[in-house]
Amino acid sequence: MSGTESGPVTMPWKREHPCPFNPPAELDQLREEEPVTRLRFPDGHEGWLVTSYPIARQLLADNRFSARQDLRHFPIVLPFAEQTMAGPTAPPGFFNRMDPPEHTRYRRLLTGYFTVRRMAQLTPRLERIAEDHLDRIQAQEPPLDLMEHYAIPLPSLMICELLGVPYEDRDEFNYHAGVALSMESTPEQVGATLRFIAGYLDTLVRVKRAAPGDDMLSDLIVDGKLTDDEVKGVTTLFLAGHETTVNMIGMGVYALLTHPDQLQALLADPSLIEGTIEELLRFLAILNAGLTRGALEDVELGGQHVKAGETVVISVPAVNWDPARFPSPATMDITRPPTGHLTFGHGVHQCLGQQLVRIEMRIAYLSLFRRFPGLRLAVPAGDVPLRGEMTVHGVHRLPVAW
Repeated sequence: MSGTESGPVTMPWKREHPCPFNPPAELDQLREEEPVTRLRFPDGHEGWLVTSYPIARQLLADNRFSARQDLRHFPIVLPFAEQTMAGPTAPPGFFNRMDPPEHTRYRRLLTGYFTVRRMAQLTPRLERIAEDHLDRIQAQEPPLDLMEHYAIPLPSLMICELLGVPYEDRDEFNYHAGVALSMESTPEQVGATLRFIAGYLDTLVRVKRAAPGDDMLSDLIVDGKLTDDEVKGVTTLFLAGHETTVNMIGMGVYALLTHPDQLQALLADPSLIEGTIEELLRFLAILNAGLTRGALEDVELGGQHVKAGETVVISVPAVNWDPARFPSPATMDITRPPTGHLTFGHGVHQCLGQQLVRIEMRIAYLSLFRRFPGLRLAVPAGDVPLRGEMTVHGVHRLPVAW
């Protein structure tokens, strides 16, 4: 498995039954033997894979490593990324592929929309959305697919509420998000998705400019500090980002239902919810593709010589399960000190929407288990279909009963 003895490795990312939560075993071996190892990318580039928590954290705080688009290569086939990264520079508004000062300008404009205080103000509305969906669930006969009836529509409606996207359009967005994130999508399917998104956002921006509403998208347009193309780029990022929340809700419920001692502890003491959220973010580590950075100059990293221009990938599942940082990492423990995981990254590029993800998870879990404390899987745990072909780990369906 060593990247020096047998040549570069390819990215280990698939997680399968009977351990749907465990990262690939190859990552543990790499961390022990060679935590910074040569990695072969699908496009032929040779860079590096990091599986060690302390090295990953060091890298993410080091301004010699860049998020720039022209220095990025992806470790697994991502048709959507390949088509949106065709040029040497990031499209307008895609600030996650920029370095300061461009990146700083966007973050300063957007940070105010995602503060803890702003999320607290949104909470009553988000709780009402959750309760409305639970009312509909309760009116039906079990079994029921919790993904279809709760985990998917809940964050979809929440992000539509925040951005000002009409909720009746959510089904189309969910479909196109699935196409974008599937590694089995054809170039033709991805191209159609990109054309749909571009056309839809063109229309939406024109509507908001003519008649602004009480939403983030209208504020960005009226403020005038971003061009229309930048507004559309920022909106695309946040719409795509909601897929992470969908799968954290679905996988989080799946994990709790298959770890009944942890669920019972949470039911007995709801104040454990914050620790539950952070532990699930660490334990599930649903980002299969990892975090990518490009070296701006030659750098010594973990005993390896990284050359300028080489791409370094951090495996989030590997670093979140590093026993040097998280004792007994394969044990899901909602009382674990809730700090340190790298699910949202670290440093200047740390995920801007992380507080929204946390508040959505908090409301989704507490509302669901308060209403259905006897919730259970309606099929054997091993029969829950995993999203094995997707860049974000999750389940296709989650059949439940109560």
